[in-house]
Amino acid sequence: MSTQPPSRTKFYKDKRNGKFMGVCAGIADYTGFDVTLVRILLILAIVMGGGALIPVYLLTGWIAQDKPREFSAQDPEDRRFWQGVRQSPARTTRDIRARFREIDRRLIDVESYVLNSNRSLAREIDELR
Repeated sequence: MSTQPPSRTKFYKDKRNGKFMGVCAGIADYTGFDVTLVRILLILAIVMGGGALIPVYLLTGWIAQDKPREFSAQDPEDRRFWQGVRQSPARTTRDIRARFREIDRRLIDVESYVLNSNRSLAREIDELR
């Protein structure tokens, strides 16, 4: 029976970087905010809300899964990419399409340069077609 790989767009608590249960570190990793800012905002919300968020925090820490080990070795660029996917999948898709269009445009430029400056190579490529 094969198991499904962990999802990069799912919320995980981050016990390795967390202080208590790893919920704030998981929120910071999921959203891209600084973990200290998330902790301060949580404390302010608990104080302002009269402690109503404490059961929510504990329930989240109890229910949420731990962050898989294969995600802990991500480089910063991968981490930013997946945070962007979680925040706006449509924008990420547009960005990827734009990058591929740019790569295609540059490849066409290189191909035209090579073919225009080297007639024998152009003939050989045409013979291959």
